[in-house]
Amino acid sequence: MPSQLAINETAHSLARYGSICQDNGLVPIIEPEILQDGSHTIEVCAEVSERVFAAVMKAMLDHNLIIEGTLLKPNMVTPGATCPDRKGPAEIAWFTVRTLSRTIVPALPGVTFLSGGQSEEEASLNLNAMNALTEVKKPWALTFSYGRALQKSVLQAWSGKPENVKAAQETLLVRASANGAAAQGIYKGGSGDNTSTFVANYSY
Repeated sequence: MPSQLAINETAHSLARYGSICQDNGLVPIIEPEILQDGSHTIEVCAEVSERVFAAVMKAMLDHNLIIEGTLLKPNMVTPGATCPDRKGPAEIAWFTVRTLSRTIVPALPGVTFLSGGQSEEEASLNLNAMNALTEVKKPWALTFSYGRALQKSVLQAWSGKPENVKAAQETLLVRASANGAAAQGIYKGGSGDNTSTFVANYSY
């Protein structure tokens, strides 16, 4: 999974969305995501991500998108949620950047990763490791567009109570600062929650 037909049809839809955005003066954020559900290895995730990212890039070019005015929001290359062979930030960073370098043209200005069920700390450490890589060329800005990995501790601090707003804002500042540092490859670690945000069969 996914089938080549599914990849091609979804890539077409993403590129069409991007074209509509640009026709209306908006910067599209194209989001091809390989889910963590399953026991697949990081190598399998890399192989599938490579096929999907390549198809999406081709569709974007076929639809004449202005690549310089487009952002990509993909998954990081990680093992499946139930894979026993867990990987650290260095390996995740290398597989992810290698996959991007094989599929995404240098004209694309930025890759804004989704967190995809990683814990807050994992998402920050993995992004940091990518930006600290020196042996692989990275012509794009590698940054974050996290949902759960940016909001989980903030929502816990707030708990829907007006008296907790300041604490929630302070927590958000900590998370944003950590990920801002990770986007520069200077995050030292230790400020994020290590609890997984993975939800099986998650749907929007």
